[in-house]
Amino acid sequence: MAILVTGGAGYIGSHTCIELLNAGHEIIVVDNFYNSKPDVLKRIRKITQRDFISKEIDIQDKDELEKVFIDHSIEAVIHFAGLKAVGESVQNPLRYYETNVNGTLVLCNLMAKYDVKRMVFSSSATVYGNPDQVPITEDSPLRATNPYGWSKLMVEQILTDLAASDKEWSISSLRYFNPIGAHASGEIGEDPQGIPNNLMPFITQVAIGKMNQLKVFGGNYDTSDGTGVRDYIHVVDLAQGHLRALEKIQKISGFHAYNLGTGKGYSVLEIKEAFEEAAGMKIPYSIVERRPGDIAVCYADPAKAKEELNWEAAKGIKEMCADAWRWQRKSFKG
Repeated sequence: MAILVTGGAGYIGSHTCIELLNAGHEIIVVDNFYNSKPDVLKRIRKITQRDFISKEIDIQDKDELEKVFIDHSIEAVIHFAGLKAVGESVQNPLRYYETNVNGTLVLCNLMAKYDVKRMVFSSSATVYGNPDQVPITEDSPLRATNPYGWSKLMVEQILTDLAASDKEWSISSLRYFNPIGAHASGEIGEDPQGIPNNLMPFITQVAIGKMNQLKVFGGNYDTSDGTGVRDYIHVVDLAQGHLRALEKIQKISGFHAYNLGTGKGYSVLEIKEAFEEAAGMKIPYSIVERRPGDIAVCYADPAKAKEELNWEAAKGIKEMCADAWRWQRKSFKG
């Protein structure tokens, strides 16, 4: 029996693959490499000293994806595959709905056909939109503010209805806050194509000299220093949350959502300063206009994940910055 990991070569997917392999699971990775690289799979094998099956497949390609279900005995699915940039989703919403929503429908139909009814879904804190209060609990109102968030929320509704229609389904939806950092080996980390959409790779690319300065989107939010506040979580902590969720769906049925965050908020400038301390250098920056769809403050109440999944974040902001910097230096050198 194996775990199918869609989008397993991506940033969070690749770190989760390492944790799965280290825990003794067999995995099958499918990825179309839109925002990842095949070399990541070699690095996963190097880190874990374990082999696994991998296929270059877009999850919207029903025929090719069905071959995976036919050829392999799949126990559960961890579903990462999808587009993930807020700004890009505002510019190209149809592509986000097509990829994230339709891709999930294709996957779920095949899971139902082949009686694979356990899933861990890669959701997002963007489903909460602009929250009434923080920290955010899983019971907070769901109201996305951008197409990316809406695509995640639509998928959550689909999965909720699916689990309600058939009690054999067990689905955990993990609402991520802001993953940063990298594997301690420096072999894998966040490696976006083109100009980064997320804060940490933007900072590290400035540090390595690939970009001239950090652009801070908005300096007039109602926060301590005017920049947006987010809950930053180490990607390895996040990956381990998927293992706890995988264990949970073996024991229960229904749809269950969990926040994966630290419960602490840091501003953009606080993250910049923490990185400067870890790297021993200054990061030049400028304040630019806010991005459409962004909000002022967002951080988690992770109590439910601690209580029901026996999971909590263990790594602090210094370790997140140090690991991200180690990865960027090593990857820049090849």
